[in-house]
Amino acid sequence: MTSKINDEDFPSLFENEAVASSLPAHKWKVLIVDTDAQVHQSTVLALANIPVLGRTIQFLHAYSTKQAIEFLQAESDVAVILLDVVKEGEDAGLELAMSIRQDLSLRDLRIILRSAQPGYTPALDTIRDYDINDYKTSSGFARDGLYATLTSALRSYAQIHALSVGRRGLDQIIKASSRMMTHPNMHDFAAAIINEIAGLLGLSPEGFVCAREKVSAGSQIRIIAAAGRFARCIDQPLVDLRKPALIALLTRALDERRNLANDNASVLFFFGKSGTELAAYFETGRPLDEINRRLLDVFGTNIAIILDNVELFDQLHEQAYRDPLLNIPNRLAFMHAVGNALTAQPLTTTVALVDIDHFSHLNDALGYRYGDTLLKAVALLLIGKLPEGTLIARMAPDTFGVLGDVQTITPQTLLPLFRDPFVAEGTEQRLSVTIGLTRLSEVDGNASDAIKSAIVALNLAKHHRRGEGVYFTRSMEIEARARMRLLRELRAAFDQQRLFVEYQPQFCLKTQRLIGVEALLRWRNDEGRSIPPDQFIPLAESSGLIVALGKWVLRTACHDLQRLVSDGPAEVGGLHMSVNVSVVQFRHPGFLDSVDEILSESRINPRQLELEITESVAMLDANFMLATLNQIKARGIAIAIDDFGTGFSSLSYLERLNVDRLKIDQSFVNQMMLSNSSLRIVETVVQLGHSLQLQVTAEGVEQQVQADLLERIGCHAGQGYLFARSMPFDQLRALLAAPPLKKLAAGKKG
Repeated sequence: MTSKINDEDFPSLFENEAVASSLPAHKWKVLIVDTDAQVHQSTVLALANIPVLGRTIQFLHAYSTKQAIEFLQAESDVAVILLDVVKEGEDAGLELAMSIRQDLSLRDLRIILRSAQPGYTPALDTIRDYDINDYKTSSGFARDGLYATLTSALRSYAQIHALSVGRRGLDQIIKASSRMMTHPNMHDFAAAIINEIAGLLGLSPEGFVCAREKVSAGSQIRIIAAAGRFARCIDQPLVDLRKPALIALLTRALDERRNLANDNASVLFFFGKSGTELAAYFETGRPLDEINRRLLDVFGTNIAIILDNVELFDQLHEQAYRDPLLNIPNRLAFMHAVGNALTAQPLTTTVALVDIDHFSHLNDALGYRYGDTLLKAVALLLIGKLPEGTLIARMAPDTFGVLGDVQTITPQTLLPLFRDPFVAEGTEQRLSVTIGLTRLSEVDGNASDAIKSAIVALNLAKHHRRGEGVYFTRSMEIEARARMRLLRELRAAFDQQRLFVEYQPQFCLKTQRLIGVEALLRWRNDEGRSIPPDQFIPLAESSGLIVALGKWVLRTACHDLQRLVSDGPAEVGGLHMSVNVSVVQFRHPGFLDSVDEILSESRINPRQLELEITESVAMLDANFMLATLNQIKARGIAIAIDDFGTGFSSLSYLERLNVDRLKIDQSFVNQMMLSNSSLRIVETVVQLGHSLQLQVTAEGVEQQVQADLLERIGCHAGQGYLFARSMPFDQLRALLAAPPLKKLAAGKKG
C-alpha cells in the first residue's frame, strides 16, 4: 500500500521567492516574438545584464509565429514570451497564444502581449480564453515598466513552475511506489530504488543500494543492488570499493539515519520496522535543487512504507521456502531450484535424495530431541563436505535433497561421508543412508517429474539395496507406473467389494486337531487372476490404504468367527481366529477404538481373537509397544509375533512383551531338512518359546517329515499345505462340520 501524497508535503515550496534558485536554468529564458528587429534590439538594450530575481536574462528571438513555435518546441524551459499582437496578421498573436496552451501544452510559460498601436486592447474574455498573463502598449516598453512587468511574470513563472515540477514529481513517486510493490523480494526492491530515483531526477541509473548486515564480528555494509558502472559490485562489501569519501558518506548516512548529499552525489536512507537499514547512493553530477531534495524526502518516506511490506514478504518467503529446524531450503525451494536447473543446465546436474536408514527407530528409542540433533549434524556435514554451489534441502523428516554437478553428486562421493560416527548429546551414533539419484538429462518433464524419478530410485534402493545408492532408469519408471496402476486397481477393488478373506487352518501337531485359523486377505482382479499378497500388501501399506483394509479384514474375520461359533459344533468354541496387523495399522491413533468397535458389534469372545504382529512392529518404541500390547491383552486378546527369526529382536525385550505365541517363518521350515543352520534356528525358537511359556506355530509345513520333526523338537502347532490350503468361509464351515478323521484326511490331500 502506498501513502497518500499531496501539496501539503511541500508547504514552503510555493511560498518563498527563493524557489527561483531551484529552477534548472542559470538564466531566465525570455522569447521575443516580433517582426520588427528594432523592437528586439531595444528590449535587449533595456534589460541587458540586469538581474531579475537573482538571475540575468537570456533573450531568444523569433520574427514569426512559425519561428516562435519552432523555438518553443526546442526550448522547453522558456519562462516568458513577449508577443506582438498584430504585425504579422490581425489574429496572429492570439493564434500563437492558443497554440502555446493547447498544442504545445506549455502551461507554466507566461505570455505578455505587446502592441505599439495606440488604442488596441484585447477584450477581457480574449485574455481569459487565451490564458494571457499581461498586456502592454508602447508606454510599457520603457525600461522601468518592462523591468517591473518581467519581474512579476518571472516570479509567477517560478512559483507555477515549482508547483508543476512538484506535482509531476509527486505523480512519479506514486507511480514508482505502485511499480515497486511488484518487487516483493529485497534484492529486486533495492534494484528498483535505483531506477526509480533516476527517473524521478531525470538521471541515468548510476548508483547502488547497500544494507547494513550483522556478521560474527559485528556488522558490515554490503552492496545488494547496483547499476551503471557499479553493476559489477553487487554482493560485495562496501569497503571493497576503495573510495574513502564515498564510503564515509554512506557510513555517515547509515549511522545518522538520514539523507546526505555533496556536490556530485546524494545518499537516501531507508529503514524498516524489523531493523533493515538501507542506503541508496546515486550520482547527480551537480547539487540537487530544493524541489528535488524535497521530492526525495517524500520518495524516501513512501518507500520506507513499502520496505516494511518487503520485509514482511521476506519473512513469509523464509517460512515458505526454508526448513525451520535445520535452517536450510525445504522441499518447495528445492523443487524451484530443480526447475531452474532443468532449464539452465540439465546436462550437468544430478538430483539425489539421501534417506537416513531406520531413523524413525532412533526417534522412537532415543527421543525426538536426540533425532533433531542428529539431523542438524547431517545437514552441517553435507553443507561442509559437498562442493560450493551444491544445494542441500530437507525433503522429508529424514530425507535430504542434494542438487549439484553430475561429477560430484554420486554414490561414491555421498556414501563415504557417513563412515564416521556422528556425535549427538555427547554420544557417538553411526548412521547409514540409502540414496536415490536421477540425472536431469534423463528427465522428460518438469521439476516434479525429476523428483519423482529420484523417489522411485530411492524406494527401489530401500527395498532391495539398503545402504547403497541407485540411479533412476527407464525400467524403474515402467515398474513404478505398474505399481501405481496396481494401486489404483486395488483401491477400486476395495471400493467395489471385490476383495475377500480366506482362512488357513492351524493344527495341533501332537493331536492333529484343528485349533485355529488365520484370516488371509485375497484379491482376484477383473480378469480372474489372483494377485499375490506380497505384491499388493506393501502397496496398501505405503499408501495408507492398509488401515481401511485391515479394519475390514478384522471385522470380516470376527463376524465369520461368530457365525462359526453360533452354527458349528461345541469344539469350535475353543477355536482361535488369527488376524494380521501391519505396522501402519498398529501405529494408527484409532486402532484400539476400531478393535473395541468390532468386538462390540460381532459379540465374539475376545479370548478367541489373536492379533499377529511382525517382528518389526514388535521392535517399535518400547514404551509405546508395552503400553499398547498391555491394553490389547487387557481386552483378553492374544498376541502372536509373525515371521519370528527374520528380524533382530532383543531377547530381554521379548521377555518384557506380553505376547502369547511365536510363529516360525516358513523360510526356516522349508530349509530345516537341508540346512543345519536353519534347523538350529527352528530349534532355538521352539526352546525360546518353551522357556518363555509361549506357544510356537510353524508356518509353511508342506511335508509329513517336516511335521514329524517339528513335533519331535517340541513345536506346538503348524499350518501349511500339508494340512490345508487357505479356503473360503463356506469351505471352512464344511470342514468343521466333518468328523475329525475326515478333517485331517482332507487337509493332507490339500
